[in-house]
Amino acid sequence: MSRRASIVVDLGFGDAGKGTVVDFLVRDRAASLVVRFNGGAQAGHGVVTDDGRRHVFAQVGAGSFVPGVRTHLSRFVVVHPTALLVEARRLAAQGVTDALARLTVDERALVTTPYHQALCRLRELARGDAAHGTTGVGVGETMRVALEAPALALRAAELREGPRLRRKLEALRDHAAAALDRLTSDDPRFAVEREAVLSPATLDAWIDALRPLRAARVVEGPEGFARRLAEARELVFEGAQGVLLDEWRGFHPHTTWSTCTADNALALLDGWDGEIERLGVLRSYATRHGQGPFPTEVDALRRLPETDNLDAGWQGRFRRGWLDLPLLRYALACCPVDGLALTHLDRVEPGWRACVGYVEPVDLTPAVDPHDLDHVERLGRRLRAVTPILEPTGPDLASWLSERLAPPIRLTSSSPTASGKRWRPVSSAGEAAPRAPRRPGSSPRPRA
Repeated sequence: MSRRASIVVDLGFGDAGKGTVVDFLVRDRAASLVVRFNGGAQAGHGVVTDDGRRHVFAQVGAGSFVPGVRTHLSRFVVVHPTALLVEARRLAAQGVTDALARLTVDERALVTTPYHQALCRLRELARGDAAHGTTGVGVGETMRVALEAPALALRAAELREGPRLRRKLEALRDHAAAALDRLTSDDPRFAVEREAVLSPATLDAWIDALRPLRAARVVEGPEGFARRLAEARELVFEGAQGVLLDEWRGFHPHTTWSTCTADNALALLDGWDGEIERLGVLRSYATRHGQGPFPTEVDALRRLPETDNLDAGWQGRFRRGWLDLPLLRYALACCPVDGLALTHLDRVEPGWRACVGYVEPVDLTPAVDPHDLDHVERLGRRLRAVTPILEPTGPDLASWLSERLAPPIRLTSSSPTASGKRWRPVSSAGEAAPRAPRRPGSSPRPRA
């Protein structure tokens, strides 16, 4: 019997519809396992079922509405334990009462604590008008601490241990408190987050909140995942954020502390003896939540409804723009895929347009050195100043794109439900992108 692993990545700035694609693949291919291979609790993958249930998946796999489908949070995921418990309760209200029973966490995964989350928010408030666009969940701060002070890095394995966990939390609290002297802001939220660091109640409350997670015994060693990988016939790797926000390929500093390409998934699949298919997801129009360059942003598209991505919160305004082919080709150069999934086709209207180039030429060739932050920062500055060249697409956006892109459009989506998705026949002339080498995911980078 053949075996297949489907890797789902977002080719934009996130929010392209990865969750609905994962849900569809799990149902269509009868997958038994969803593996999260980057990011953390800042992910928001909305899924709507045909019977009207709705959930925005953050850490639990987006295929979990299907009974029996398991989730594995790999060593590349930054785990937020209390947020995970909140998500499990919300899923239980939607009829998924066994989310934790179907979940495993690699014992090597980094863990976000209240001190990481508060310090992440305090740093963002202190930046003022130079804010990076954080989600405020603490993923970046968790990575920062692991890089700058490895001895303070909290791993999932340590959640099982009482005295050692307390000692680690006390050290993290002291680390966060020491950073407060270098941060200041007049924003009223600053005092709230500062109190979260300094309050003696924070530590005990967090440890106490972890009891259900420890009771569920979700943390396991790498041999557990190896066993599940060996047993699976169909599995889906669910990416978070988007390639244009990638820690190395995104336009620094408005990026995430995560490898958003398929690299981590390929590293987890090292030695896999089945087929690997990489599927790149894009909307029928471009979006960006928060700060950073966005050449095709246009106020006219703000009329398009948005259920889950709001202007409130730490990221700020949810922005919309025309589909940007130069940025899409850049993402594909950074992250080759075998096919595309085009979502939100129900939003396409008469007069729809897309960007085919810029009036001011910009060389969007990825840097030879994938860790060249100066290169991506320069690209970001250039992209802030360009004027897009727009062309009408006509109502059949999938065909219009197929004439202009090398990877074939394999899947189209006209609604957030699985029933609104269709496999698209690929013509004999259509060719998939070349297979990417199976190399380990990049290590996280130091940041400003």
